[in-house]
Amino acid sequence: MKTLLIVDDEASVSESLKIALKLDYRFLWAANGEEALKLFHRNQIHLILLDIILPNLDGLSLLKQFREVEPTLPIIMLTANRMVKTAVDAMKMGATDYLNKPFEIEELRLTIDKALAAYDLEREVRYLRSEVDKKYHPGNLVGRSRAMREVFQKIEQMADTKTTVLITGESGTGKEMVARALHYNSLRRGKPFVALNCASIPDNLIESELFGYEKGAFTDASSRKLGLFETASDGTLFLDEIGELSLATQAKLLRVLQSKEFTRVGGTQNIEVDVRLIAATNKNIEEAIRNKLFREDLYYRINVLPFHLSPLRERKEDIPSLVGHFLSKKAKDDGLKAKTMNREAMAYLMRYDWPGNIRELENVIEQTVTLSARIGVGDLPMQIQTQRKTNTLKDKTAEGHLSLVDAVKSFERDIIESALRKTNFIQTKTARLLGITRRILKYKMDALGITLPGHATPLPSKSSSIRQKSG
Repeated sequence: MKTLLIVDDEASVSESLKIALKLDYRFLWAANGEEALKLFHRNQIHLILLDIILPNLDGLSLLKQFREVEPTLPIIMLTANRMVKTAVDAMKMGATDYLNKPFEIEELRLTIDKALAAYDLEREVRYLRSEVDKKYHPGNLVGRSRAMREVFQKIEQMADTKTTVLITGESGTGKEMVARALHYNSLRRGKPFVALNCASIPDNLIESELFGYEKGAFTDASSRKLGLFETASDGTLFLDEIGELSLATQAKLLRVLQSKEFTRVGGTQNIEVDVRLIAATNKNIEEAIRNKLFREDLYYRINVLPFHLSPLRERKEDIPSLVGHFLSKKAKDDGLKAKTMNREAMAYLMRYDWPGNIRELENVIEQTVTLSARIGVGDLPMQIQTQRKTNTLKDKTAEGHLSLVDAVKSFERDIIESALRKTNFIQTKTARLLGITRRILKYKMDALGITLPGHATPLPSKSSSIRQKSG
């Protein structure tokens, strides 16, 4: 139950308030400023009803002291007469609202409920913002490699500038994560962060998405719609895959960046805008310029602060940290204890080239955690299991320690054994998993000497040694 502090030298006012609201709130009462300050510091107060006229310490002086400690706490001023100027002064000093005595109980209840609802919402927003700030603080981003340390350093250097940033890197390297970190570590952190994947919007709709439109601008424009530039006002607009924009849209974007204003589709009025633009692409923009697919002048406008993210295969020392992060994140999301991964499985992850980068690694962890309590090699996707084997076979064959025929046999045996284990040795399912018929699977098992558990010849173990070429 929320606690209300009533500060009024008339005991009758306090008693009438308690009678009217006793079922909804807990009450504390002070007849003067000194008592009010003691109660305020000793208790958790959710709202204050403060009389303007008090003995010794008046309500406005008391309001100032309350505000120095709690800048957002709801404080409703009470006055016995219509002292409009004094009430206005109180509002300027930070009072939430005011009521004239005698007041209607329903009016009082409505004013209190509205003030408390706004206070709760404001506290929730502050909490969420603090959590977001912590999440995107450079110290909380994952990675120990030199490349990632440089990323963290750049975020701290670039965050508070207004300059446009271009983030380049392959898909899945975390370009949006970096864009959010730049925003939430800047002075714009309390303003909107608006993201758009330019590749996901048809070219004929992208202009109205960015700049909005006026009522009647086209057939379906039944009302005015604000574009993303207006939505992101005073904040940050993140344009992912900017290389997908048409040349016509690029020209309009360039105009906004140069003039800091735009016009809605179907409109005639120029609208000024203060937005920081962060762009990202997985394309080679310089090559696109040579092929006349990207404007050179726009490139130089957005590439003021270049920011390149290395692919995961070039910073594999970050994989263990990322795996631990994703395992903890999954456990937290599910409300369960974090699962673990054995050393052999981690070694397989370290040897894999991760064409989908961090996004692919997160998806793999999500998949394996669902299947097993302790993640082993057999829980990993087939492409990860086979790449490590393929790399080993390739090295041995190239060094002359293994014949090509034996390498192919070993590779096929490993794939089929892994598939059989994944399907609990059900051959129909195994064949379907491998994309072959059951007859071909049986033929290959016989040729490679693979038998099912319980048969005369045991199924070769997953770690069966590779027969090496003699001499």
